Amino acid sequence: MVNLERKILDPWSVEEVEDYDRLIEVFGIERVTDELLKSLPFLNRYMRRRIVFGHRGLWEIVKAIKENRPYAVMSGIKPTGEFHFGSKVTAEQIIYFQQLSPKAVAFYAVADIEAWEDNGLPLKVAREIAVDNVADLLALGIDPKRLYVYRQSEEERVLRLGYVFARGLTYNLLEAIYGEKHIGMYMSALIQVADILLPQLPDFGGPKPTIVPVGVDQDPHIRLTRDLARKYNKEYGFVPPSSVYHKLQRSLTGSGKMSKRDPMSYLTLNDGPKLIETKIKRAFTGGRETAELQRRLGGRPETCVVYQLWLFHIDDDSKVGKVFEECKAGKRICGECKLELIELLNNFLERHRERKERFRELARELLESKKDI
Repeated sequence: MVNLERKILDPWSVEEVEDYDRLIEVFGIERVTDELLKSLPFLNRYMRRRIVFGHRGLWEIVKAIKENRPYAVMSGIKPTGEFHFGSKVTAEQIIYFQQLSPKAVAFYAVADIEAWEDNGLPLKVAREIAVDNVADLLALGIDPKRLYVYRQSEEERVLRLGYVFARGLTYNLLEAIYGEKHIGMYMSALIQVADILLPQLPDFGGPKPTIVPVGVDQDPHIRLTRDLARKYNKEYGFVPPSSVYHKLQRSLTGSGKMSKRDPMSYLTLNDGPKLIETKIKRAFTGGRETAELQRRLGGRPETCVVYQLWLFHIDDDSKVGKVFEECKAGKRICGECKLELIELLNNFLERHRERKERFRELARELLESKKDI
């Protein structure tokens, strides 16, 4: 749910954002500018293409990089199913910010408490799903030597912080941020605040800049965390965390965002070649009613789910630009475009699955380990 009049952005139910400019204005998100991008050591495709469109306090991370100071990059996943391409965007942003500096350490929370509260998923089931999810993260390129992975339900420091923050909040304030929810959901939100501030505890080197890459639907958690970091600054020395926001990937059906609640609305990193082919062939496009009209009037890549997959997941800028121009000019037909994308994605996924199998045991080891970094 997005209610701009009441300033509510519900992180558990947002399906689609129609106007990112309006969202920036209502919630006071800072725009990603050319000046900011030029200040970073290098850019990944999400930054180059402005898929990452907004931030809070990213200049603090830029400053830490330039001064060669430690900082943390923190995010996570709700372990309710296979790693899908929406989760892949966040994972690749975590990896990017870890790669920007040798002083950067990544923290990855397996949000099994949220999965239990929101989806009714037993912790035991979430544990096995988490192994598969973390193996995907490792296969995508995270450096395990600068990574702390944990399950919320077993990280006592996070649980303690959640209860500390609970005493500083009222029901009315939480309802104003998230809308009306049951107490368990509000508690899971406080646990996520604790996740974000965990890297700043003495066990991990104390207060430091922290960057949280997320979809824009997760901004309420960031705003609440920044407020609580300031409130508890004297007691803990917390630095308000920074964040970057990427646009939401649309469902393959063209309606709403990719959602684990509808398996045919998204691609996963476990999908085999035939399933990838089926899903993409059925995907919503910005094409015209007939090939003849397409050639005469051109396509509409701005509204095309298939083009969005090119934009989000194919790294070659010149190729993606060519796809856009050919579509607009009517030189590219949807069926041909889909077949080309299917081949590229299946080649990527074949290589990914091979890497993933090599990391599965390490994923389990990282989740079971209690060792701090």
